Amino acid sequence: MLVTEVCFLLDAEGTVLWRDSSGDPSALPDSRERWSAIWACRDALAEVAHSHPRGPLAFSATDLSTMDAVDAALGRPLGYAVVTPENLLRRRPDGTTLIEDVEPAWVLDLRRASGLGG
Repeated sequence: MLVTEVCFLLDAEGTVLWRDSSGDPSALPDSRERWSAIWACRDALAEVAHSHPRGPLAFSATDLSTMDAVDAALGRPLGYAVVTPENLLRRRPDGTTLIEDVEPAWVLDLRRASGLGG
């Protein structure tokens, strides 16, 4: 199976509102479709999660600038997550960043969609 970065837009209950993938294990370039989905889902949108199939367990500089742009566009902070083969890193809307010990169900779906098995 192809290993690729995948993005999920999630509501507060962890329901996937929209998803896309890049076809690349190391990058998920900006897309008009993703920005349109963010805007269309803005009222329900609570978290933006994406995979780093080859690591690292960290938000990249590109991730951070995109997170700032999304928050500015929506006028409120969202939660953000990076999923690696082994871990889930989350930044909560209050800015707290932590590695989660208990992973929500959507994490397994994101790993599978990223070609990381399950």
